Amino acid sequence: MLGLKQVHHIAIIASDYAKSKAFYCDILGFTLQSEAYREARDSWKGDLALNGQYVIELFSFPFPPARPSRPEACGLRHLAFSVEDIDQAVAHLEGKGVRCEAIRVDPFTDKRFTFFNDPDGLPLELYQQ
Repeated sequence: MLGLKQVHHIAIIASDYAKSKAFYCDILGFTLQSEAYREARDSWKGDLALNGQYVIELFSFPFPPARPSRPEACGLRHLAFSVEDIDQAVAHLEGKGVRCEAIRVDPFTDKRFTFFNDPDGLPLELYQQ
């Protein structure tokens, strides 16, 4: 048996490390656990936690290629975050200048959700629990 327990982290490559770090920390509420500049790769790496749990490795690399399309490109489609109050979460994001799509209802679960983007256009989802 393989023995997987949970997702350990998600790696995100940012075109502008400082801008993405501010987005994930200042707007979404992640905390920066550690950060290192890797001179040989001209790359920053930050470890971000959500509610004390390590979740995201945030990287920068010189001249990363753009994401092929949104959201139906092969590979990771989006990253979803659960929230207790989606209206409050959307108001917070929009108050910080982050545009959210109209809130929809999942026809299978009857739960409310919406999408928004990080600074590089990575699709992110809020899903009300």
